[in-house]
Amino acid sequence: MPAHSATADTPTDSTWDAASFRASVQSVLDEFLDSQAEVLADLGADAERLLARAHESLSGGKRFRAAFCWWGYRAVRPEVENPEALVKACAALELLQASALVHDDLMDASDTRRGRPSSHKALEAEHAEAGWRGDTVQYGAAGAILLGDLLLAWSGQLLRHCGLPIAQVSAALDVFDLCRTEVIAGQFLDVSVQARGHAGLTEAMTVLRYKSAKYSIERPLHIGAALAGADAATLDAISAYGLPLGEAFQLRDDVLGVYGDPATTGKPAGDDLVEGKRTVLVAHALAGATPEDATTLDEALGHPLDEAAVAELRRIITDSGAEAAVEETITALTEQCLVGLERAELAPGATAVLRRLAIDATQRAL
Repeated sequence: MPAHSATADTPTDSTWDAASFRASVQSVLDEFLDSQAEVLADLGADAERLLARAHESLSGGKRFRAAFCWWGYRAVRPEVENPEALVKACAALELLQASALVHDDLMDASDTRRGRPSSHKALEAEHAEAGWRGDTVQYGAAGAILLGDLLLAWSGQLLRHCGLPIAQVSAALDVFDLCRTEVIAGQFLDVSVQARGHAGLTEAMTVLRYKSAKYSIERPLHIGAALAGADAATLDAISAYGLPLGEAFQLRDDVLGVYGDPATTGKPAGDDLVEGKRTVLVAHALAGATPEDATTLDEALGHPLDEAAVAELRRIITDSGAEAAVEETITALTEQCLVGLERAELAPGATAVLRRLAIDATQRAL
């Protein structure tokens, strides 16, 4: 492997500052959107409003996907010759994430995201305030679909033009294409499960894996590793860490979707219950609750819930043993991923950070 040199401010295994990295990713995204504003300038005020929603959807967040892409690269190629280009490549994952969230909020009829109105609700409000013709809800839905599509298109554009050698980018784009296919198909599986109103543990885990787990951690790691020239065997070794961690990461999200503090999560209390999500947590609860409690939970899913109703459903889930079962699974998957990380024999510095990221991803309140 050829020797490379990192610039003085490149994050290293011992000095890596997650907050600084997030700021770098945000800067890349802001600059990219500014460049798109020039492309869309002739469309006038409507393009400005669309770009405002894009800026909002890309503001904040944990940037886990970008971080795992960065350390997937560093796990294979410890030193970074062009850190600016690599950060751009990593930021492409955040455009994909934003696209998925915009569409997800619309499909789940979720009114808020990170404590702000979700994109379709914000566009609805603009339509209503302007007094335009037609249905405000339809306008918001149409705008959110187009915004999500635009962010998805931009994700490939940013990766393709990140500035790294084309051979490396081409290999990463192959993984990125697979990632986008998986997450979209996984989302459709989720929609279908909700429509059927039933998901056992196996089906719920399949939704979790393809809708979230793979594109949250395993594929970002693969994209970073592919940019560094990893072979198929290395990608497989990385999966032994990335896939179980991705599943644990999403299971933590499922727990927070029921038990999370709205002041921290930016979502209403019990938001997943209101949206009727057939998560692994819910599947465990329906299987373990008393018949009466199971009926109460099943019939309440997907309906408006006041504070007392959310508290009662939380009690049912806790009493069923579902919360404890999911926490045990998170612990087991985290241990599994750490064993996989040690066996992968990746660059030592990157291994140390990936170990820290595993804890950050699974033991969080947001």
